[in-house]
Amino acid sequence: MDVFLQVIVNGLMLAGVYIGLSIGLTLIFGVIKVVNFAHGEFLMIGLYATYLLTTYSGLSVLQAIVPVVLLLFLSGYMMQRTVIQPLLSAPHHMQIFATVGVSTFLMNLALLVFGADVHRTEAPSALHTISVSGINLVVSQLITLVVAVCLAVGLHVFQSRTMIGMSIRAVAQNRDSAALMGVNVKRVYAITFGLGCACLGLVATLIAPQYPVFPTVGTYFVLFAFVIVILGGLGNVTGAIYASIIIGIVDSLAGYYISLALKEVICFCIFILILIVKPTGLVGKESGA
Repeated sequence: MDVFLQVIVNGLMLAGVYIGLSIGLTLIFGVIKVVNFAHGEFLMIGLYATYLLTTYSGLSVLQAIVPVVLLLFLSGYMMQRTVIQPLLSAPHHMQIFATVGVSTFLMNLALLVFGADVHRTEAPSALHTISVSGINLVVSQLITLVVAVCLAVGLHVFQSRTMIGMSIRAVAQNRDSAALMGVNVKRVYAITFGLGCACLGLVATLIAPQYPVFPTVGTYFVLFAFVIVILGGLGNVTGAIYASIIIGIVDSLAGYYISLALKEVICFCIFILILIVKPTGLVGKESGA
């Protein structure tokens, strides 16, 4: 029983990473209705930035959070202004091609600058474990889970209590009506895209001690992020949280009790089965005819 509980807890810790990865992607799609295929590469930027700041500037991982979050916000803001905004009236496949192009560019730029070598962010204290009733918890994983939940709650409060947040909600519900009420839609889109990428910056600093960084590191993470966003219901933050918990626990159980080599296969099988039963996702709503 202790082993089973440990595996479940490990799954919940992994869910914290998935929540952080998917919440920004969910926010961007929910408001702008654009699928950002460069999402993984923005995570890669955050991981490299954390590595450089902690290795060469003497900052701790926690001290690196602010500059990395600001870097990712500005990067997302500029991408929306320069790449996405001119294509919002174009067919959806043009937006897809554009984000895939940005993904390819960033991946190859990282390969050119850093090479194919694998780098690690050294933070020994983050990898310490604590024991609670016989259950071992890695400090960095626990912090990531807590921060991810706080991020989801904070995002809800931000959208409910601030003028910018309410403007984002208004644009998400009806862009044309929001524009008629005086909302600057272009500015809201840019801020939303920046916030979605800033969420990645926060997560990148927290998971940097746990995972190595290399030019294609984002590919693995973004695959699960897309699965979670679709499984939860496109654009639904609450659904993304539920889906993250399911995928995290299934991943942990399958990896321990079945096979590490097959855990991704099992996760995708669960994903397909749920969509067969509920095509709109866990909390998605059927669109009207």
